[in-house]
Amino acid sequence: MITTKRNKVSKFGLIGKDIDYSFSKKFFSEKFERENLPHTYENFDISSIEKFPEIINKTPNLKGLNVTIPYKEKVIPFLDSLAPDAEKIGAVNTIEISKNGKLTGYNTDHFGFQKALEPFLPLQKNTALILGTGGASKAIAYALQNLNFDFRFVSRKKGPKTLDYSSLDKLFIENNLLIINSTPLGTFPNIDDCPPLPYQFITENHLLFDLIYNPAETEFLERGKLQGAQTSNGLKMLALQAESAWAIWNS
Repeated sequence: MITTKRNKVSKFGLIGKDIDYSFSKKFFSEKFERENLPHTYENFDISSIEKFPEIINKTPNLKGLNVTIPYKEKVIPFLDSLAPDAEKIGAVNTIEISKNGKLTGYNTDHFGFQKALEPFLPLQKNTALILGTGGASKAIAYALQNLNFDFRFVSRKKGPKTLDYSSLDKLFIENNLLIINSTPLGTFPNIDDCPPLPYQFITENHLLFDLIYNPAETEFLERGKLQGAQTSNGLKMLALQAESAWAIWNS
């Protein structure tokens, strides 16, 4: 167990790598100002997860953390316990730090994604492709299971439970009406990047959902829109998961 101290003015923050663009710091800083709360929120940009205990030990009054790429899975061995959903998913995006320094991992990504997706449902088929196999993709899979979707993972390398992009022919695209990008491809400043899909097979029956929010419309979404598909970025999902994290920190 890692020990820390806290008083009425609490600190919160985000653990990640190359996170100057972070939504979380702006979201929570504005929330604290709007609600006249005396708290602070800081980005902890670390080059490796081995630096995580140093943040805990050297940041007094730290009450909660968000976790982003690439540490949603790597942070788990440093925690004292996991909430049931985080344990099932195998990834953490929220950490609660108790008064005695106990670190508990949660996952609010699945909640944010599911609530952001629901206004677009139902689709003509409950079928989906999840692009990427990192921590975020696991939360997406958990939410899709809750919604009774059949889905497949897609990655650069083929595996026992994973398709590679070269496997995605016309039939695969037409039979999977929800396509979620959980990779960082297309994130600012590399806005011309996108997953290598056969976009010509996307139709007006498709929904393309990108977890990226900067830029607001990625190349992935632009290409889907040109084919007549519905599109959504990750901004609403992030706001929903952030509010869920705030509820955990104040429970």
